[in-house]
Formats: sequence, C-alpha cells, structure tokens
Amino acid sequence: MSAVNSFGAKDTLRIGETDYEIFRVDAVAGYEKLPFSLKVLLENLLRTEDGANITDAHIRALGSWDPTAEPDTEIQFTPARVVMQDFTGVPCIVDLATMREAVSSLGGDPNKINPLAPAEMVIDHSVIADLFGTENALERNVEIEYERNGERYQFLRWGQTAFEDFKVVPPGTGIVHQVNIEHLAKVTFTRTVRDSEGGEVLRAYPDTCVGTDSHTTMVNGLGVLGWGVGGIEAEAAMLGQPVSMLIPKVVGFKLSGSIPAGVTATDVVLTITDMLRKHGVVGKFVEFYGSGVASVPLANRATIGNMSPEFGSTAAMFPIDDVTLDYLRLTGRSEEQIALVEAYSRLQTLWHDPESEPVFSEYMELDLGTVVPSIAGPKRPQDRIELSVAKSTFEKDLLNYAEVDHDLVDLETAESFPASDPPGNSPEDEHSHHAHHHHSHVPATASNPTPVSLADGQTFTLNHGAVAIAAITSCTNTSNPSVMLAAGLLARNAAKKGLKVKPWVKTTLAPGSKVVTDYYEKAGLTPYLEDLGFYTVGYGCTTCIGNSGPLIEEISAAVNEKDLAVTAVLSGNRNFEGRINPDVKMNYLASPPLVIAYALAGSMNFDFETDALGTDTEGNDVFLRDIWPDTAEVQSTIDTSINKDMFTHQYASVFEGDERWRSLQTPEGSIFEWDDASTYVRKPPYFDGMTMETTPVTDIVGARVLATLGDSVTTDHISPAGNIKADSPAGQYLESHGVGRKDFNSYGSRRGNHEVMIRGTFANIRLKNQLLGGFNNGNGVEGGYTRDFTQADAPQSFIYDASQHYQAAGTPLVIFGGKEYGSGSSRDWAAKGTSLLGVKAVITESFERIHRSNLIGMGVVPLQFPAGESWASLGLDGTEIVSISGIEKLNEGVTPKTVRVTALPSEHSPAGRQTIEFDAVVRIDTPGEADYYRNGGILQYVLRSLVA
Repeated sequence: MSAVNSFGAKDTLRIGETDYEIFRVDAVAGYEKLPFSLKVLLENLLRTEDGANITDAHIRALGSWDPTAEPDTEIQFTPARVVMQDFTGVPCIVDLATMREAVSSLGGDPNKINPLAPAEMVIDHSVIADLFGTENALERNVEIEYERNGERYQFLRWGQTAFEDFKVVPPGTGIVHQVNIEHLAKVTFTRTVRDSEGGEVLRAYPDTCVGTDSHTTMVNGLGVLGWGVGGIEAEAAMLGQPVSMLIPKVVGFKLSGSIPAGVTATDVVLTITDMLRKHGVVGKFVEFYGSGVASVPLANRATIGNMSPEFGSTAAMFPIDDVTLDYLRLTGRSEEQIALVEAYSRLQTLWHDPESEPVFSEYMELDLGTVVPSIAGPKRPQDRIELSVAKSTFEKDLLNYAEVDHDLVDLETAESFPASDPPGNSPEDEHSHHAHHHHSHVPATASNPTPVSLADGQTFTLNHGAVAIAAITSCTNTSNPSVMLAAGLLARNAAKKGLKVKPWVKTTLAPGSKVVTDYYEKAGLTPYLEDLGFYTVGYGCTTCIGNSGPLIEEISAAVNEKDLAVTAVLSGNRNFEGRINPDVKMNYLASPPLVIAYALAGSMNFDFETDALGTDTEGNDVFLRDIWPDTAEVQSTIDTSINKDMFTHQYASVFEGDERWRSLQTPEGSIFEWDDASTYVRKPPYFDGMTMETTPVTDIVGARVLATLGDSVTTDHISPAGNIKADSPAGQYLESHGVGRKDFNSYGSRRGNHEVMIRGTFANIRLKNQLLGGFNNGNGVEGGYTRDFTQADAPQSFIYDASQHYQAAGTPLVIFGGKEYGSGSSRDWAAKGTSLLGVKAVITESFERIHRSNLIGMGVVPLQFPAGESWASLGLDGTEIVSISGIEKLNEGVTPKTVRVTALPSEHSPAGRQTIEFDAVVRIDTPGEADYYRNGGILQYVLRSLVA
C-alpha cells in the first residue's frame, strides 16, 4: 500500500505482547480541530499515500480543511472492507466470475481476480412473508425461499469457496446491517501486510466500509465510517479501487437532554430526519457531538446512523467512547479487540471528548427532551407526523389517494414490488361511524365502506385507511432492544386485557438477528406477540423492501375492486409509493410498539388519544395509554433479558449455515460453469469483444428521447424491483424460457440475469413518462411505456421493446429528467439497465450522488440543464432529435465543463417548433470518473489495469 509516508506518520503501537504498525494523524498540522469523520479520512490518506492518486497535497488539504468552503478537493478513500446483501451482491459476484473469464481470454491469470479488500455478504433480502400469523410461518417461508432461490444460492456458495477474502452469511441469519454491528464490524481493523523489506507486519487502522445497501450507515453508530454505494463502486472497492469523493462539509449535530417517557428511539430518528431534510445535508457528513452523546445508547446511535440516506447525508457519525466498548463487550467481541479499539482510538484522538468542540461547517442542535411520539408517511420517510394529529393528517392526505386511476391495478398485474400484505379497514364499530359524523368536512369520496367475508366466516367492513399490513421489520429498529422490548411489553399488556388485532391486518415480525428471538424468549414475551398474530416470519428485510408477501385474498380482491386506499404501518426506513405492496397506497413508518398499536386499531383513521383500541374482559374501554409500557420496565427488561452469551452463541458458526445451506450442490473450480438453461445467473455482456486498447469517446448524434421524466424519480422507479408481471417484457421472456408464472419470483432475486433486468428497467407501475402526456385523454400513462419513434405513428410501446428497435436502427438514446434524479437506495441495475437499454446520456436538473457516479461507471454521461432551467422551461418535450457535441474533448485528457446540446424538432414535435440549443453542465466530477468514462465503464477500467 503506502510507499511514500511523506509526513513521517508511520509508528508502532504496542498493546500487551503485540506490535501494530499505525499511521498517526497527529503528524499532520491542523488535525486536532478536525471532526471525527475527517480524522478517519486523514488516516486513510496517510496510509495509502502513493504519490500519484493519493498525494501529500490531498493530505495537507484535509489538515487545512476550511469547514465553510464549498467542497472542491477530490480525495480517494480506500475502505477497509466491503459489505453486501444478496440482491445487490449477486451481480458483484457474477461480474467477478465474468472478469475471471475475460482475464483468461486477454491472456491473464484468472486466479488474480479476487476481492483485494475483504468482502462479506449477508443473504437477507430474499425471504418473503408468504405465510404469517402461524407457528410454522418461519419454517415454511425459509423452505419456499430455498425453492425460489436455489440457483442463486448455489452460485453464491461457489463464490464462497472460489474467491479468497469473500465470506457469505447464509439465509435465515439476520439483516446485513444488524449482523454488521453485532458481529462483522471491528471498529479498529487489523491486517497483515508486507513491509518495504519484504517482511510482514500487523497493521492497525480504523475500520471503514462501503456497502451495497444505502443503510450501511448504520455502522456509523459504532464509530465506523461507511456508507452505501452502488454495486458498481462496491465491485471496484472489492478490486482495490479507491472510492473517489470530495472532502465533504461536516454538519455538527449537538445532542442534549434525554428522551422523555413514552417517546422511543424511532421518534427521535424521525425527528432528526425531518430536521436534517429541512436543513439540507445531501453530500455532507453529519456528526453527533455534545454532552448528550454519552447518554445515547449504542442501539439508538445505530438507529440514527441507519437513517442517514433518509435525511440525505453521506454518513451520520457517532464518535467512539465507553458506550461503544460496552456494546462490543455485550456482543461478544474479544477482550484483546476491545483493548485495541480503546488504545488506538485514544492515541489517534478518535475518542469522544465531550469538552472539546471540533470545528464544523454548520451547526444544529436537538434537545432530546423535546421529542414527541411521531410517525412518517404516507410516502416519504421525512414526512413526519406528530402522533397527536395523525388522524386529521390522514384525512387530508387521503384525498390524494381515495380516487386513483385503477386501470393499472388489476390483480394479475398489481405486482410492482415483491410481495404484498393484507389490506386494512376501518372497524365496524361506534368509533368509526362516530368519526365520520364529526368530520363531515371530509368529502363523500373519502369513505367507501366495503363488506368483506373471510373464508373462516368472519365478516367486517373495509374502508379507506384500513391497516392492511402491520410489520415489525427492518434493520433500523429490530436492532434496538429498547423499541423491540417496548413492543413485546405492549403486546403483553394488550393480550392480558383481551385485545385482539383486527382480522384484516397482516401481522409480521421479522427480527434482524436471532438474538432478538432469544431475548424475547428470555423475557417471556413471545407468547403474547404470537397471541396478537406477530409470529416470526423470517430473519431478513421482508416488508421494508417489498417482500411483504401476498395480502389475504379476500382483502386484496376488495381493495382492487373498490379501489380502496388501504395502509401499511411498518417499523422500517423506507415507505415510497408502490414499494411496500402494490395493493397498498399509503405507507407509514412507526416504532415497533406503534406498529402493534395500529394493528389493534385497524385503521389510520384513528386518534389514540380519544379512540379506544377495544374493550377489556370487563367491558371497559382500553386506550393506548393504558397498555403503553413504562420506560423503567423497558430498561429493566433489557438489563435482565439480554446477555453476551446470546451473541456468542448465535454468531459462533455464522458462516457455516444450516443443513439446507451445507447440502446445496455446488460447482467446483476457479471459473464458474455457466448453465445455459439458467434463468437466474447468466454471463453478462460487459466484456464482449473487449480489447486491451480503449476506444475513443465520441459525441452523441441523432439521439431520440426514451423518457421525459419529472422531479424525484427514484432508483425504485428506474431499477427493476418487485414481482414480475406476466404481461411485461420480463414475464414474456421467462415464459418463453419455460418458467411458469408461480416461479417468476422477484426482479431482485433475478439480479444475476441481465436479460430479465434490462426488461424491468424503467418498468415500475408508478413511472410517469411525460412523452405519453397526450395519451389516455391527456392524463399520461403510468408504467414502463414510451413512444416508439422508429414507427411511423410513434405508438405507445414498452420501453424495452422501443429500446430494441432503436438499438437495431443504431439510434442512441437520451433521457430527460427533473430534480434529484436517481434519489433513494443506490441500485446498480438503475445504471446497468439504463446503459444496456442503449441510453448514452441522462440530462436532468440535478442528480443524487450515487446514481450519478453509477451512470459514469456504466459508460453513460450525466448532464445537467443550465442552472434554473428544466426541459419544460427550455421548451423541450422529448419528441426532439438530440445531438450533444464537446464530449470528445475527454480524449485529450480534458473534462469539459459544458457540452452543447442541440434539439431539432421531428415530425412528431408540435407544429411550429424551433430548434432548441443549450449548454449542459458535464457532471463528470473527478479525474477518476473521467478515466472510467474513457474506458467505457469502471469494470473495463479495472480489468485493463489488472491485466496490464
């Protein structure tokens, strides 16, 4: 690694009998005033300084960091490790396997292709809550998971054996981010490296990581700097490429006071999300400091760190202190490791000193004592609603959902996202009628009572707002015993009073690790949770990523027939439209105890202050305040029911897996034997026809527009996700390959098959392509459609089919977008699919950070309209023929600041349209990105450098 050491930072730290080579940050002038996170970056640069990509100038720039300056200094960050989940991780391993073959064909040694940074994958995204509310739900869901995903799992087991430094945590263990903080994270990393004399030394440095899931930031709560990247950057990091970034602004967020009774860590995190979204922290680091930090339990720090992508920051760091060490001890880390973390962190001034205040770019503060119970919804994590006004807010929000065009939603096709959940209802009892009398300002359209009979003879009336899904799920909260035990105690209090969950609610419990099950058992709370229908359905992400499983049939039918706006309440971190379940229009984030409360209430049209949840055995009304657990009892339950042995036991053989995993038939050998019949894992075309020499970059001439999109198009809109519809291009492909509908599985599970994924790109049922504005009586068309300008009358067509026609004709494609294009989870297929559809440029008002760099990594140029302009303000609509000149300057080693875009009217443009010209801003921000673009993408760049 570092050959230069121009600051003389290399030193030795001796702990007990062991010597560690370290790089001291105090060798650099100005280190003492840096925020914690920038000291971690400073050490990273000192250790990897090579005089070329990482120079003494970069190191000095960090030492003399100006907190208020706009970030403009690019540095190269080399993470200690890469962590992946199985959906986004499968393509990484597919691409590594493909690179082995490409290296062979270019005359190199295939065994050279291994992760150069340790990589760990946790298989947590594939379990679907098909069964729920029964004792055998967990067992059956895991069985079905293996049936659905056997081919992928065989491939991953091959990878576990074929690649060095690649470990797999098998299915049914837990959620990647929770496994990361409970087991994988080291806080201080050690690795044996060669020294300049050719001998070996043990080196210690801060644990840092990038992950293929945006919630990798959960590990920030442990003092580990890391964040989510696209699968594309993760592959590069695995192959030893540093992650290119600008030295960021760092927002200091001071915590003081303590959480009041009745308020949970979830309420705190929704409040912080709301505050930071309003403040604006995209592209910045957030760092928590102040007297209040010491009293924030580690689980709460992790909960806050987890939500970093929801408030938009790159990372949300907590410093290292005694709370960190206590957590490492509780979770079974060795005493040697804990001693190293303390000694190293103190020496490097990474230890939290509440007295010293670092210099920050911007300052914010929250007195934890002011936080009130909150939920967020109906479609964004930052849309916080105080619980006290949840009912009236719901009534207002409902008006946007109660009359929705349902041409798109018939049962056969309502599957934009994996799995769905039971639709909800307003209970047929006094309070709901009573509610309607009192709120006569709600128009008639906002009530649509629908009688439903279940197979077991139960009958009830469903209405808008019914809670169809109540899911305790997601890394954010299931890693936090304070909210999980609060939920268990609330369930106990409710069950003892004889309360029941409404029959239309699909109730699921998906802990992020098996330790949760252990402490529920020890606290004696499992029977009460099960009494209310909260049986464990799996250890994985489930509902938060759309794997909520099908709704109760009768309810799904009623919802679709009457177009009911039913709701989901989940303890997750994401609630975008269409994400949780195609039958469910409105999604709310809430703490685990509130998830149970809403399952008892049965409707969002409910005021916990004045509406009773039901009656006890004596016939008295029971309100939420009557069953809400006491803070002191929650704490004493934590103290008596969680211990170190649970962690040591559950993680002792974490990579070995159960009988199912161990008995998978797995191919041998260093090069994977692709199965031509596989519809899950196929060799992608990225390296087809590749040579050692790069092909010159060319301007874009005569392009057509594939889609004209509005603001906030997320990677969920672009990337294939959810169930595969039978009448979609992907469904047609699978049927033509002999796959029956019941075996389609989700896009996520087929991420290793580019043929399926290309067909699902831009195919979300909620995508609004404004090229189709004139269709459907001017209302536009939702879904994966465009106009195919290769045909005379430019008919409506599937985006995939039109792309095939354009590619056959040799016509390049562009996309017009709005603000914050590509926001949401970082998804490699959002960029890979865009590239494989033949798109050469995406022109928007602004980009989310990760998607912009992913586009470059796949050879697509990201451009922005001139400041303050949009496609609409410039008079464009997508019917034009677009040419872009000036890109060729990149061949001379220069990245142009702008390129000239010329849009000529076509025969499909409105009459009298003139040619429109403008200068688009080129968003290739760093020299490294320019290298990737010149090579046709990051994988080609890495491959060429490895073979050379």
